[in-house]
This record gives sequence, C-alpha cells and structure tokens, in this order.
Amino acid sequence: MKSIIAIITVSFFIMVPVLAQQPEDDIDDIQQKVHFAPLHIYLDSGEELLAAFQFELKAAAGQIKIVGVEGGGHPAFTEPAYYDPAALANDRIIIADFNTGSNLPTGKTRIATIHLQIIGEQEPEYELELTVAADADGNEIPAEITFEKGQ
Repeated sequence: MKSIIAIITVSFFIMVPVLAQQPEDDIDDIQQKVHFAPLHIYLDSGEELLAAFQFELKAAAGQIKIVGVEGGGHPAFTEPAYYDPAALANDRIIIADFNTGSNLPTGKTRIATIHLQIIGEQEPEYELELTVAADADGNEIPAEITFEKGQ
C-alpha cells in the first residue's frame, strides 16, 4: 500500500510542473496570432458637399473583431459615427453619420477609422460597401468609398 502511495505522490510531483508549463506555451502562441490595426475609411464626393453617408464593412477572409470606431478628419465628422452594435457580433459594422451644418467637406475625406483586432496569421480581406452618400438637402450624390490599412 505504501508503494502505491509513493508512486502516486512521485507521479503527482512529476506531472504538475509538466502540466503547468503547457498553458503558458499555448498563451504565447495565441498572443503571437493576435494583433491590432486601424482601418481608415475615406469617401470621395468630388465637387459635391458631403453631409451624410452610410456604409458597411466586413471581413471577406480572415478573422477580425471590431474593437472601436473613431471619427473622421474633417470637422463635420470628427465625432465617432453612429453604428449598429448588434452587427458587431457578426464581425461586421454598419456606420452612418450626417451633419446639417454649413462646413461640409468635398473631395476625398477620411470619414472614420475602425480599430480592429486581427486574429490568426491570415491577413484579412475586407468588403467595403457604400450604401448612400447625400448632400445637405438629402439628395443622393455620387461618391467612392475606399480604405487604407494603418499601423
């Protein structure tokens, strides 16, 4: 009986350090596969005054988690835009904003920066779709939406 207890005790003291080491290695692997990066969203309205917009962003490939939304570069859109919090659960975001003031941008304007947690080693591919862009009178205007990856 004493020999069984001795074997169990020795096994316990050998196995505990080995098992304790395993999760730390796994945590290092996970930490290496996760990083954060901003995605700058631009809207080019040409000569037209931009007063309102709505767009959708999602990952077509790779795995992302949206962790923050920042406003744009022009005074009309410096506050973070409105977005659908429920859509964040599906790793996509729908953002809309409007400004009824007179100081509105024309041309290429950064309208938002989306902060992402990128999970895994695969660099995500993004789908960015402009739903609508409008002037101060609510008339739809032609515009082109693009993004730039940040550091």
